[in-house]
Amino acid sequence: MKIPFRRFSGLPSNASRIPRWLVILEIAWLALATMACHTQVAPPRPYLAFVVNNQSKSVAVVDLATPEIVTNIPVSPLPETAIRRPGRKEIYVVSETGKISIIDFPAMKVVHTLDIGQSAGDLVFAPDGNRAYLLNPQAGQIVFVDCNTLAEIHRFQVMPNLAHLAITPDGKTLIASGPAGDRLFFVSTSPPKVLGSVKVGKTPGPLVVSPDGSEVFVADTGEEKISVAEVASRSILAHIEMGAKPNGLVLKPDGGELFVLSDAGATMTIVDASHANIEQILPTGRGPVAAAFKRDSSVMYLATEKDGFVTAFDIANRSVMSTIHVGVRPDALALTPDERFLAVADSDSGKLAIVRTTPLSLITVVPVGANPTCVIIPGWEWNGN
Repeated sequence: MKIPFRRFSGLPSNASRIPRWLVILEIAWLALATMACHTQVAPPRPYLAFVVNNQSKSVAVVDLATPEIVTNIPVSPLPETAIRRPGRKEIYVVSETGKISIIDFPAMKVVHTLDIGQSAGDLVFAPDGNRAYLLNPQAGQIVFVDCNTLAEIHRFQVMPNLAHLAITPDGKTLIASGPAGDRLFFVSTSPPKVLGSVKVGKTPGPLVVSPDGSEVFVADTGEEKISVAEVASRSILAHIEMGAKPNGLVLKPDGGELFVLSDAGATMTIVDASHANIEQILPTGRGPVAAAFKRDSSVMYLATEKDGFVTAFDIANRSVMSTIHVGVRPDALALTPDERFLAVADSDSGKLAIVRTTPLSLITVVPVGANPTCVIIPGWEWNGN
């Protein structure tokens, strides 16, 4: 912001003739001008956003500082999501066709393609990044892969049409939801073996595991309920009745509260994760679909795909801080590591919106490809080479 220069070097000799209110106004104007100069918001750093384009068979790499596409990386058909490998500068892109394209940074290209079968769903990593565990939903299998040799080391047959996969923080137990049997399945990673299962509510779907790995929460998408199971005993601890069918679960970084998203109810139900009690039900926009938290758990950013908005929620005060319209159908979002900006993927328009977080304000939109379904910002920066 450029402030016009005005000289003010003390009061003139006829100061007694100048109204006092005019002197005060002059000083106040200078104070505001100085404040404006010091509160300009710096532009984004050259963080790279990796945007998965489902219909373009590509991953668009966007420099958020410019902002412009650095490169488009061809991947296997129908890519759906992308996950960074812990401890490595690699991104695993999962395609519905059963292929996983591994992108290397800074090479910015696919260096290997894994083929796990007829379909591929959720992918989770061991904490050290040395193993990947992949869901083959149609075959009802969990596939173990050595990430260093890229060899398949085990394949478990569980049941057809598995929905989602999660892993405990210690990397010792995998948990899969099986909608056909309304069950959760527990699998040991070392030694590889099926530990057992437990019956939950109707059509179990998305899963989240507590930070200490003792409990798993599952959205029972076929009814207005979520279930809580103990991992060690593989037993049900609680069924929590919701006001509407859940379609997504988001756990606060500190693990204290669980946020249950409901497309049908256009609501967000806040659950005390320690005591399995509902604390509050808040209205959202239509179609709450994806969320991101600040690391200190103070603010949650929520995308609502059916009205095109992103909303910032003050968690402590249970209030809306700001809301902004970002596109036609925002389906995914990610925070920059410094938490100053959001990248929001709009699946219908094929664009990536870059949004300032405090307060929410749209900087620009970048065309990225057909049907972007996922965006991640690993924290790597672009040096222009």
